[in-house]
Amino acid sequence: MSSIPVEPIEAYGLSKKNRPKALFAKIGIVGCGNKGQSIALMASRNGVEVVFIELTEEKVEKAMHEMDETLSQQIDHWGMTQSEKRSILSRIRGSIDYADLAGADMVIDAILSKRREYAVEIRKSVFKRIEEHVEPHAIIATNSTTTVITELSSELEHKDRCVSLHFSTTDAESDVVEVARGLNTSDEAYARVLKFAKLVKRVAIPVEESPGLVSVRMIVVLINEACDTLMEGVATMEDIDLTLRQGLSQSLGPFELADKLGIDRITQWMENLYNEFGDIKYKANPIIKKLVRSGANGRKSGKGFYHYDASGKRLQPNLKQFGKRWN
Repeated sequence: MSSIPVEPIEAYGLSKKNRPKALFAKIGIVGCGNKGQSIALMASRNGVEVVFIELTEEKVEKAMHEMDETLSQQIDHWGMTQSEKRSILSRIRGSIDYADLAGADMVIDAILSKRREYAVEIRKSVFKRIEEHVEPHAIIATNSTTTVITELSSELEHKDRCVSLHFSTTDAESDVVEVARGLNTSDEAYARVLKFAKLVKRVAIPVEESPGLVSVRMIVVLINEACDTLMEGVATMEDIDLTLRQGLSQSLGPFELADKLGIDRITQWMENLYNEFGDIKYKANPIIKKLVRSGANGRKSGKGFYHYDASGKRLQPNLKQFGKRWN
């Protein structure tokens, strides 16, 4: 009896090269401070593999530890289970080697830099290093608001795949993301970024390329005006915050918001916007400058407009910084 020919079934399947691939199976993030961590957790929650780049192994370990702590806090408040936490963290890994960005469908710049002139050059350098390791179709995006994507991408070979993608600065769980295309951004790249926003359950707000976009321009003017109102003695700091919270249904008052964002960060935004537009409304109020000079940068430093305990809980107003007439 003749033997029955047997052929391997693999020959009839799709090759690895031709196998369908998810549009955003993997993203990269350069810089994993608070904002980078927020983006990493958001993407991983929605099934996307994340690799983030930091300067040192110590910073990589610190970022992973802080994300672990963030998820643990959600478990404590019944926001997720231990298995969900393990699943989310299993899709995130850190590295100090840009080569690990290979295969990413999108890489987001989330670095922090103190001054605009340095930020632009640093980000341009980061963009060039990203381009060395990702495929030509991969999106290169920035989460920066006060530096426009056209300027950041000006020295790249493939400028058409660059987009500004700004996630909320005030609330990690906000469902809004501002998306701005540069002068060279292609329709295809822009459309893919809109699909990414939908994938991670965010509402994409199309905005024209402009320093500050919408959110930051509104935030800094609000905080500046609150400081002016305080200096004029119209109301106390706590009552101004209370008016915005309860009178205008805001989750935080302007001074509480400033402390949450970081007063040094707000000062940087203001300087960038003032240098760009020359409008006095963007010039930091003297109270803000006084706080930054004294190292009172908000929650992260334990004091800003208010004092905070080790867990970040708001305590009493920072009376010493302002004098009794402002409280």
